Amino acid sequence: MPTPNSPSQSAEDYLERIHELIEEKGYARVVDIASSLKVKQASVTSMVQKLGEAGYLKYEKYRGLILTNKGRDIARKIHSRHETLSRFFSLFGLDAETQRLDIEGIEHHLSAATVEVLADLACYFEEHPETLRLFQQSRKASKRKRTPVTE
Repeated sequence: MPTPNSPSQSAEDYLERIHELIEEKGYARVVDIASSLKVKQASVTSMVQKLGEAGYLKYEKYRGLILTNKGRDIARKIHSRHETLSRFFSLFGLDAETQRLDIEGIEHHLSAATVEVLADLACYFEEHPETLRLFQQSRKASKRKRTPVTE
């Protein structure tokens, strides 16, 4: 959850994607960021300038974008939060696309404390598979009794 001194939701998305590209390819270019986030290159350039001014990254000619320690720390926290949510939702059999959409919708709105509780709950269910199985059975039984939720 952003605080006054932390990056905006949009900036977090950019930092996360830049970090992923650097991890995958060894570099992050404006064109790659734009393509993966489905935004215009001009939007990426504008955000890159803001992130640079805020001390999250540097642009190095011929090397592309380089995350500063500050930027890398934020990107790693975002990635960890994302992984925790994915791990949690995977326990309940949600498909990858549903997870992706849901995580993108909520990840910026959760406090660190809430993410920590979800991580603990995921760990608990992983360590107690019988409890998870009972929960899943309970859900199946209650589904038969209730009407579907409409969107």
